[in-house]
Amino acid sequence: MARLIYFSRDYTTHDHRFLSALARTDHDIFYMRLESGNIHLEDRPIPEGIEPITWAGGRKTIRVDDLQNLVPALNVAIQQVKPDLIHAGPIQRSAYLVALSGFQPLVSVSWGYDLIIDANRSSEWERITRFTLEQSTTMIGDCNTIRQLAISYGMPDERIVTFPWGIDLELFSPTDIASVPDEQTFTLLSTRGWEPVYGVDVIARAFVKASRKRPGLRLVMLGGGSQASLLERIFESGGVSEQVQFPGQISQDQLPDIYRSADLYISASHSDGTSISLLEALGCGCPVLASDIPGNQEWITPGVQGWLFPDADDNSLAQGILHAVEQRDQLPRMSRSARALAEQRANWNVNFQQLLHAYRMTLHHSAASQ
Repeated sequence: MARLIYFSRDYTTHDHRFLSALARTDHDIFYMRLESGNIHLEDRPIPEGIEPITWAGGRKTIRVDDLQNLVPALNVAIQQVKPDLIHAGPIQRSAYLVALSGFQPLVSVSWGYDLIIDANRSSEWERITRFTLEQSTTMIGDCNTIRQLAISYGMPDERIVTFPWGIDLELFSPTDIASVPDEQTFTLLSTRGWEPVYGVDVIARAFVKASRKRPGLRLVMLGGGSQASLLERIFESGGVSEQVQFPGQISQDQLPDIYRSADLYISASHSDGTSISLLEALGCGCPVLASDIPGNQEWITPGVQGWLFPDADDNSLAQGILHAVEQRDQLPRMSRSARALAEQRANWNVNFQQLLHAYRMTLHHSAASQ
């Protein structure tokens, strides 16, 4: 049993998933948040058994330039808790702050975008990335793409643990019988935020083009975000507004029914490690049409669980949608393959053991170096 600080950027659905699982271990878990007020936050309370830390951070959004000023407050919290290790991420935010404090052992956790996008912002962001990984005893990433990026920034391969997160396979499960979609209607589903990185504008333009040939197409777009007005303009100018539904933000308990009601899950994200939304779709047996970025390529075999299309190419996405409609008799087979893949590689309860392995490895390395 160890005393651990779980230090994250904010409190999201992903943090709730981690903390809920950690609360069931023998470890004493303390929770810190760096910021407050980001989008896509979790409305469920912090799991019972997790002790929140009140400190100078966690009250507003934080710029990377401000992190140095928070080092004294972090040190005070560390002295109060006296943790055996700190689990911190993303790399250039929470993990960077811990690295600045000099505390070890540090388990740095990549959230995907930190190594795929943030590390390339500038030479300063690259410096921060390299410094944080240099100070990290262990690093956790969710796919091989992240592992290779971490290595390129100086993290030794033997100190990286690949933990593809995963989903609750009982919650995200398919209906008993996968049937061929109706010939008159065909429902597409997008669950990503309406932000530029997720390519929802690509989905909107592709939907307009595909609908000209298949008026029976329907699109469900969950969430919200800064591109709401852009999406509205695309749908209105394309004359398809009545074919699009906007359920807004929905609870985790409602999500499985949304996936089950769709004939095809679409993701046009320009950047992802292992996408939890993608895993949820697979778990529910929903065939996938996704951008061909490396993170998606690690999961989707074209013609098996669905298809891939060239990133940012709305014409190819439109053709992919039409192809899926034409091949709808193949979707039940793809649905079964999607579920089988989720059971094989996306079981949260199984994959979570990799996180505990990373902790043990970190504590062993720390003890050996003393």
